[in-house]
Amino acid sequence: MDYIRGLVEGEGCFSFCSVPTINKKTRNRLKIPTFVIQMNIRDHALIEGVRDCLKLKDKVYTLKPYLLDGFNRGKTARLMVRDFGELRNIIIPLFYKKFVGYKGQQLIQWLENIGHDPDVHPNYKVLYILYKSGHFEK
Repeated sequence: MDYIRGLVEGEGCFSFCSVPTINKKTRNRLKIPTFVIQMNIRDHALIEGVRDCLKLKDKVYTLKPYLLDGFNRGKTARLMVRDFGELRNIIIPLFYKKFVGYKGQQLIQWLENIGHDPDVHPNYKVLYILYKSGHFEK
């Protein structure tokens, strides 16, 4: 698991993706907490190995090069975890208070944002409650 933590320290992030939601009066977008690890396409099998080792059900996506900034970095492979159960039972416990550098601060800030950002999907607020209650300390 230390190897996976090292990969994530360098190539992973804790972020949000937005999904459209339609209620009867307005159209809004809700944020879904998301764990992402993305690397050059040559490491596609490595990301699949991380996924399989963690027993995640998510697909590893192949993305075309991003060219709008004038640089050609090549294709990338990306694993995105948005499933509540996987975040709660696998991702957060694996990384919580186990990073050495900045990534640990990023994880704490992500958990805080889950609790305080009104645009985060309400079902995911439980992650913040668990974090504040000390659940991930165990």
